[in-house]
Amino acid sequence: MTTLDIRAILEHLPHRYPFLLVDRVLELEKGKRIVAIKNVTINEPFFQGHFPNVPVMPGVLIIEAMAQAAGILSFQTQGQVSDGSSLYYFVGIDGARFKRPVGPGDQLRLEAEIIRCARSIWKYSARALVDGKVAAEAELMCTLRPVEPVNLSPAAPEA
Repeated sequence: MTTLDIRAILEHLPHRYPFLLVDRVLELEKGKRIVAIKNVTINEPFFQGHFPNVPVMPGVLIIEAMAQAAGILSFQTQGQVSDGSSLYYFVGIDGARFKRPVGPGDQLRLEAEIIRCARSIWKYSARALVDGKVAAEAELMCTLRPVEPVNLSPAAPEA
């Protein structure tokens, strides 16, 4: 069983602050499952506006945290790291359910299990728990695609 600290997580995910949503991998069985954690603190930038008087972690970010854990599992299963030449993209989210709000001080336990991988589409059963109770669950589908270079320089004026 594999564990990963934040340095190893950064090798497996292209995400960086404030969008890196996995703090540690507790368990990883290549080709099978992963258990990771996200420590939710009041310092999260989304709490300023969601919601100022009752801080709640947005559901889409809980789904994203589960997907990031699943991405680490896929990279580990394939013996790869995130090298900037390709990214895992969402291709589907089925059966997403939110069971309880997540707030400051909570620790999300992110669990993802590979259901199958066919024609470069990975399907996972994922859930996020707080204190042993399900906060969110969904089936996630992702695919690995090459990164197309983006030209960020301004276009030259036409003559």
